[in-house]
Amino acid sequence: MSNILIKNATIINEGRTFRSDLLIKEELISAIGSADQMIAPAGTKIIDATGLLLIPGVIDDQVHFREPGLTHKGDIFSESRAATAGGVTSFMDMPNTDPQTVSIDILNEKYRIGSENSLTNYSFYIGATNTNLDEVMKVDPSEVCGIKLFMGSSTGNMLVDNENALKELFAKAFLPLTAHCEYEPTIRKNSEIYREKYGEDVPIKMHSLIRSREACFLSSSHAINLAKEYNTRLHILHLSTADEMKLFSNELPLNQKRITGEVCVHHLWFDESSYDDLGTLIKWNPAIKTRFDRNALISGVNNNLIDIVATDHAPHTLTEKGNSYFKAPSGGPLIQHSLVVMLELWHRKVFSLEKIVEMMCHNPAILFNIKDRGFIREGYKADLCLVDPASPWVVSKKNILYKCGWSPFEGTTFRSKVVQTIVNGTIVYDNGVIKEDYRGQRLMFDR
Repeated sequence: MSNILIKNATIINEGRTFRSDLLIKEELISAIGSADQMIAPAGTKIIDATGLLLIPGVIDDQVHFREPGLTHKGDIFSESRAATAGGVTSFMDMPNTDPQTVSIDILNEKYRIGSENSLTNYSFYIGATNTNLDEVMKVDPSEVCGIKLFMGSSTGNMLVDNENALKELFAKAFLPLTAHCEYEPTIRKNSEIYREKYGEDVPIKMHSLIRSREACFLSSSHAINLAKEYNTRLHILHLSTADEMKLFSNELPLNQKRITGEVCVHHLWFDESSYDDLGTLIKWNPAIKTRFDRNALISGVNNNLIDIVATDHAPHTLTEKGNSYFKAPSGGPLIQHSLVVMLELWHRKVFSLEKIVEMMCHNPAILFNIKDRGFIREGYKADLCLVDPASPWVVSKKNILYKCGWSPFEGTTFRSKVVQTIVNGTIVYDNGVIKEDYRGQRLMFDR
């Protein structure tokens, strides 16, 4: 750790854009204002941020870093390394690993791996099953981000489909209950219809009809009805349809909402026309759907019906993705590019800079009660990102850092570039150079 003075930055924070200097002492933001009024210790590193944006580090509430057990796809070191290049300073990792993170012992082992291998700050969900409520109830709420509930099957099937188990979980959950919502009977019925018509070679464009808008709405509405019945703190992940926007409200501030929602960058960027060029590379669960759905999700972000923008970063190898429809796994790598995707949408006047920071930095901290992160405030952890908003670059094999080695954005030109990423006061990413011996901290929660 060192002391850092960032001068002449354009700070985006808490709905404001303003020019200022910022002093970091050790791990913390020490002062915000004029450098002339700050006492910087001898040897303080000076960063001239003229022309650069300074934002809080991105907090990604949904990633699959594949460790343990699936590390041929990615691991905590490789994917957190890629995260630093994308301005992401904290992540929350999902439980569908091998073994599945469904017990306290396995969860603690995952935290040990994170402490030894993550370049960024980290937390891990405990996964719900039809039979593990006793394990879920052992979690310390100040040390674990949340409970993951699969109300639709996906990679590493952890489907919870016992109605009594669901009701008991909703009744007793004392952490944010984060849900993957797709109605399995509808998906199975649609799968058989298209398998009968095409065999194993179902065209990828049928994915959004198999994992349909109806499947999403039925499951999301069921989850919300349960949450209302039991007053559960429910957070629905990766929303993908216009219909689901009817289920959410913007009448309360985020810290008073009991039911919240997330959208992922791929549902804001791609639509069903993208299947023609990218095929199974953009096969996700829930599926990429229509332009109408994408536009409704964009409006949901701007109107605060949606509360968080994240990635669902889920790498697979190109060999795995190259299989036929039913065999090709769903998911793709995104965390290195999520911020620049959103900034590109800012260039296109889809989102404001303030909205991007709200959705990717502030709101994850508020929603999950993360302690002392997510904002540029004196006394908070110095998790920061410097961005050059006018430095075009092209995504290519040479600059992709995911262990799987590919990106659905390959060949795309982005007009903004992450210049530096600071984690707990340490510059971990610096113009392409990564401090690989740095290790992040476990996220803590004010609960």
